Amino acid sequence: MTTPVFTLNNGVEIPVIGLGVFQSSPDDTAQAVKTALEVGYRHIDTAAAYRNERQVGEGLRASGVDRADVFVETKVWVSDYGYDETLHAFEKAARKLGLEQLDLLILHQPAPSRWEKVVAAYRALETLLADGRVRAIGISNFMPGHLERLLAEVSVVPAVNQVELHPYFQQIGVQKANADAGILTQAWSPIGGITFYPRPDAPERRSVLEDPAIAAIAAAHGTSPAQVMLRWGIQEGRSVIPKSTNPTRIAENFDVFDFELTIEQLGAIDALDTGERGGPDPDAIRDEFFDMVIAED
Repeated sequence: MTTPVFTLNNGVEIPVIGLGVFQSSPDDTAQAVKTALEVGYRHIDTAAAYRNERQVGEGLRASGVDRADVFVETKVWVSDYGYDETLHAFEKAARKLGLEQLDLLILHQPAPSRWEKVVAAYRALETLLADGRVRAIGISNFMPGHLERLLAEVSVVPAVNQVELHPYFQQIGVQKANADAGILTQAWSPIGGITFYPRPDAPERRSVLEDPAIAAIAAAHGTSPAQVMLRWGIQEGRSVIPKSTNPTRIAENFDVFDFELTIEQLGAIDALDTGERGGPDPDAIRDEFFDMVIAED
C-alpha cells in the first residue's frame, strides 16, 4: 500500500507514520529498519545522539527499497550546535547514513542556556536547505516560548516540531503554537512508552497501554491499544514515530489504516491528558548531557 502523507509547510510530503530507533541498539537497528521497510514503512527517524545512524543506512540499503521512496530524518545534537559545527554535523550524519541528501534535519533540543548556539545552528540548517542538501528542516522538544524566540531570529519557519506526545501528555499549548506557525507536530513516544519505561525517580508509573478507556476502544475495533493510539495521533493530524525492534510489533504498528476512530472515541482519548511530562524538561540545564561528543564515524 502507499503510505498516506502530510504535506509540510514547504510542500515536501512526509509519511504520516515512521519507525523510530531511539534506544535501539546498533545490533538491532539495521534489521529493524529492513523489516519496517519490507512491511511498508517509508519514513525512518533517527538522531546523531542515538548512535545508530550508520545502521539505519545499512538497513535501508539491505531492504532493496529505492532511496527516493524513503523519508529519512535525523537530528543534530547540542554539542554540534553553532553555524560551522552544524554544517559539519550534517556531513557526519550523511556519511554515517550513506546518503547525499537528508529529507529532514532537526535540532534535537532547545538548549535555552546556549541560545546563541541554537540560533547559529538553525541558520546552518537554513543554509543546508537553500543548498538542497536537506529537503526540510525543523526542531525537537521546543516549547512555545522557545519557538517564539527562534521565529524572531530566523528566516525559515521550521517544518516539524518533534515532541513527547501521547494520551497522558498531549501538550495542547505546543500543538496550538505549532499549528499557528504552520508547523507539523510530530509525536515521539506516541504509544506512551515513556509512561512505562522503568525509572528510579518514578517507580509507580501508569502505563497508557493498560488504560481501560483505550482498551475498550481497541476491543471495539479488534485492534491493539498501540494501534488505537497511533490512529488517534494520525486522525488528529500528527506525524507518529513508534519505535520497536520486534518484527511482530513493527508490522502491527503499521497496520492502522483499515479502521477509523469515531468523534466520541477521539474525545475519550483526549480526556486522558494528565499534563504530566514523562521525559526531561526542555528548559533544564543539562551541561554534561549536552556536551556528549558525537563521533565522526
